[in-house]
Amino acid sequence: MENIALKASGITKYFYDPVKMQVLKDINMEVIKGEFVSIVGKSGCGKSTLLYILSTMDTDYEGTLTINGENTTGQSLNNLARIRNESIGFVFQFHYLLPDFSCLKNVMIPALRLGKLSPKEIEAAAYEKLKMFGVEDQALKKAGKLSGGQQQRVAIARALINNPAIIMGDEPTGNLDSKNTGIVFDLFMQLSKEYGQTLITVTHDEDFAKRSDRIIEMADGEIKRIAGNNGNKSQNNK
Repeated sequence: MENIALKASGITKYFYDPVKMQVLKDINMEVIKGEFVSIVGKSGCGKSTLLYILSTMDTDYEGTLTINGENTTGQSLNNLARIRNESIGFVFQFHYLLPDFSCLKNVMIPALRLGKLSPKEIEAAAYEKLKMFGVEDQALKKAGKLSGGQQQRVAIARALINNPAIIMGDEPTGNLDSKNTGIVFDLFMQLSKEYGQTLITVTHDEDFAKRSDRIIEMADGEIKRIAGNNGNKSQNNK
């Protein structure tokens, strides 16, 4: 289906150390292009493990995963690296910016690695991403000199530099105060509603999750509940 950004079918995952333990149980989910989805659940429920499989960084699982119409299951590590670079942007709890590099350079790095544009084109695109999030005036400042909220906005700009099909966030507001959490959420909503960006986030922040388009609630390695932003609830893992 052309409107499906990501589809996971029968995703099952085991840990083997110190003993065999099933951590994901037959996960089935679809994310529509332009949708803003939050995955929630108590610590240890499997939500971060699922995100790392969805992001192609964990390949040791049963089931199939399709991103932007391309089957990623069983692909070589080189192909998976290409898919990540082209199709997925990451925003983490900690920004992981290089503190001694300028904000502009930090945003440019993923595009320089991809190598599809000239350095001048990448610089112009990076500046536009910073402008999009209101931190263009910080472009030449070292990332380590910015506030936490500003750093996270730069990190989101970096995640967007290759125009990925999906932005994935692992507790993207977990290290921010309430004011900056609100700013980051509004940026995510803007990306979804104005730019048609697909977002999948893992979060413990209930208010953040409730404002997204759809909540996928996990417990004991399974999807227990799916709720849309209109409050309708459904069991939708089978």
